[in-house]
Amino acid sequence: MLSIARSSEFKLLVPSFVGVFIEADVINSPTSPELWRELEECGRDLRVRHTPDSLKMQSAIAATRAAYKACGKDPSRYRPAGEQLARRLLQGKELYSVDTLVDLGNLVSLAFGYPTGLLDADKVEGNVLLGIGRSNEPYEAIGRGMLNIEGLPVYRDEKGGIASPTSDSTRTMLTQETKRLLFIINGYDGCRQEMEKALCHALDLLRRYAQGANERVVWF
Repeated sequence: MLSIARSSEFKLLVPSFVGVFIEADVINSPTSPELWRELEECGRDLRVRHTPDSLKMQSAIAATRAAYKACGKDPSRYRPAGEQLARRLLQGKELYSVDTLVDLGNLVSLAFGYPTGLLDADKVEGNVLLGIGRSNEPYEAIGRGMLNIEGLPVYRDEKGGIASPTSDSTRTMLTQETKRLLFIINGYDGCRQEMEKALCHALDLLRRYAQGANERVVWF
């Protein structure tokens, strides 16, 4: 059974953080037209509410950027993935599809602004600790190659880094064969009420599109 905790260093630098994770049995698949329509609708709503400049002031995104600065990273150079995706939409670019699990994670992030991490739980080794990346710490990021995670918030298992808000690790990445999911929602603004809404939305999407079952929800 997976557990996640925050390191003392992280608690000191980012005291407002509230995190929650879902561990669930799932079935991954190519993204359905129904899920894609939900993503597109969310994108249209985002374009109505924000510009690239106003996006940075959205509570969840602003707090994540502040946390990057507190930990020692430039959030404009190493943007959180959810902010990257939202900016892409606001710049008039098209969404891209990966698979059901990745796309529903992106949907939650777009809808609420919170960074999400979606990992294959069966590839996680032991307990997980949320801390801060160190100098020259090896980390191969999905779609980015070797990533300099020094000063980034980073989740580590017993073998090393597995997730950060900028990009998750290739070692624990999802595939079509993923059967057990670890879905992390990162609330850097500490707003428990909004986090609960994001959690409910994530659970609903998992049940409707990934046959989510045997869920375990843990706040940390």
